[in-house]
Amino acid sequence: METIHTIGRRKTSVARVYLSSGKDIFTVNSKDFKEYFPTTSLQYKILQPFKLTDNLGKYNISVNVYGGGITGQVEAIRLGICRALSKISDDNKSILKGEGLLTRDPRMVERKKFGQKKARKKFQFSKR
Repeated sequence: METIHTIGRRKTSVARVYLSSGKDIFTVNSKDFKEYFPTTSLQYKILQPFKLTDNLGKYNISVNVYGGGITGQVEAIRLGICRALSKISDDNKSILKGEGLLTRDPRMVERKKFGQKKARKKFQFSKR
């Protein structure tokens, strides 16, 4: 199997995922993913597609991720991994689609408007 390259995005985070067959080497920005994402909840989110498709430990994954915060990066990586697994097999695609993991989350930060303090918050109003 040759290397599969996919891209996942979330908010301002962009993750380039390279998936190849191997012995479960998972690096994020040249670090081990458990070192890059120390909390178990973030690690669970990343490994979720592999657990759902029973592919845990079958592939080497190398990820380059930039932009955004930690949670946005995790969800961008997860989307990239899901897209790579769906390229491998149609069975994987149907499982991941059923779980809603193949849809990109379209929510972005709303822009600040002029004449207002923030995106929705107004300046303090004074009657007199």
